[in-house]
Amino acid sequence: MAEQLSGKTIAVLATDGFEQVELTEPVKALRKAGAKVEIVAPKTGQITGFRHFDKGDTVKVDRPVQSADAASYDGLVLPGGAHNPDSLRTNKDALRFVRAFFDTGKPVAAICHAPWVLIDAGVAEGRRMTSYASIRTDLRNAGAEVVDQEVVVDNGLVTSRNPDDLPAFCAKMIEEFAEGRHTTRTADWLAR
Repeated sequence: MAEQLSGKTIAVLATDGFEQVELTEPVKALRKAGAKVEIVAPKTGQITGFRHFDKGDTVKVDRPVQSADAASYDGLVLPGGAHNPDSLRTNKDALRFVRAFFDTGKPVAAICHAPWVLIDAGVAEGRRMTSYASIRTDLRNAGAEVVDQEVVVDNGLVTSRNPDDLPAFCAKMIEEFAEGRHTTRTADWLAR
């Protein structure tokens, strides 16, 4: 897996309240695979993670989402935690940023509660995915086909349920990012 993503830059979109391990483990796996990783957030400075309900570590923000351009990245990771995606799903700049990856067929990986952001970005309909159990009804209501599996891949979109799924999530995420753009998904998405 080393250097599989050499030359690629991956964005991790998060804000305060992200589930610590759902950001740190994917970042570690991406860097080990040779990718450059940038933390993108609605604010500058630092964001604070959580270890379930307990306050976690801070992470330095590399770029505010307001000035982030999806064209500068080869893929997108959306960590979960309940507070993080709940906040991001109401941020116009975050939703614009997420939609841009789908508009161009770039791979996206979302874990736990992060598919909430995909719902509000308008990109969940017609996709096969999984998530944390408590938001599966939201996904179904948004038109997604929801399954209960450790990792689901739908033409460049990787989803997983919770931190227990991180090994499978990270492996599939790297595989999809290495493949690059998914032109079928782009054509399907633009036809809507």
